Amino acid sequence: MTQNIMPWRKRKGDVAHSEQTPFTELHQRMDDLFDDFFQGFGTGLSRFEPRHVITPSVDVSETDEEVRVTADLPGMDEKDIQVSLDDDLLTIKGEKKQEQEEKKRNYYMVERSYGEFQRVIPVPASVDKEKVKAAFKKGVLTVTLPKMPEQKAKKKAIEITAE
Repeated sequence: MTQNIMPWRKRKGDVAHSEQTPFTELHQRMDDLFDDFFQGFGTGLSRFEPRHVITPSVDVSETDEEVRVTADLPGMDEKDIQVSLDDDLLTIKGEKKQEQEEKKRNYYMVERSYGEFQRVIPVPASVDKEKVKAAFKKGVLTVTLPKMPEQKAKKKAIEITAE
């Protein structure tokens, strides 16, 4: 027989249908709420998700000259990141692997965490795909997408008149 390490979680069928009361139903809903809360934290409490998903913060800015995408990827190396441009979709993906080992006199501890991410960002079709550059410095990825020369000239300011 296995022992449940989450005391609030009961297996389906623990309460007979004839024993259902508003309080047992509330109790079951609270159990489900805790189960849903712990799903995806990478804590080992989730039975179905051994890895967790990282969602890096991404900023997109545009000037007359370029579109710039900046992603915060702390603790990662450039070799673990892939950047691609397919038509008008910029894809940034990677995997973070971290291992911490600690040896002391009375114990030995190893912690490993893994996480994958993929962000797909739509960009204007008017970027010069041949001149796209990506730079990685101190955990920040910056992708610069220069605009095509003819696209730069097409912008026109429109005057607003008061009525």
